[in-house]
Amino acid sequence: MPLVRIDALRADSERLDALGRAVHDALVETIGFPPDDRFQILTGHDGTSGTLRYDDYLGVRRDDGIVFIAITMRCGRPPERKRALYRRIAELAEEYAGTEPRNVFITVTENESIDWSFGHGVAQYAVSPEETVSLADTASGAP
Repeated sequence: MPLVRIDALRADSERLDALGRAVHDALVETIGFPPDDRFQILTGHDGTSGTLRYDDYLGVRRDDGIVFIAITMRCGRPPERKRALYRRIAELAEEYAGTEPRNVFITVTENESIDWSFGHGVAQYAVSPEETVSLADTASGAP
C-alpha cells in the first residue's frame, strides 16, 4: 500500500518507468512508506486508441506532456506531508522523466484499513481471529 495509477500521454515504457520511480521515491521520502511497498499501474496513451483530456483549469497551462497520478492510501496523513509529497513528485518527475511540473496532476484518495487485501482474500490490515489462524496455516504449508 499505496496503490498508484499513472496515466501519461504519448509515454513509452522508459518514461512510464521513470514516472513510477519518481512517485515511489517521493512516497518513501515524504510519507515514509517502506521501499518494498510498491503497487503501481502504469499506462501510456497514444492519443489515438487511448488519450487524456485536460484544459487550463486554475490558470495552469498544460500540454501533451500531461501526467495524471492517482494515489490511493490509508487515511491519516497531515496536510503538510501531502503538500511535501506533491512537491517532491513534481520535482522527481522533472528530474527522472523530463516532465514539466505544470503537467503533473495528482490526486490522493484515502480509505480505511479494512479496504485493503494484499492476497489470499484477507484484509491483512484488519485481520479477524479466524483469518489469523488461516494465514498461519497458509504460511506453514498446512492443508
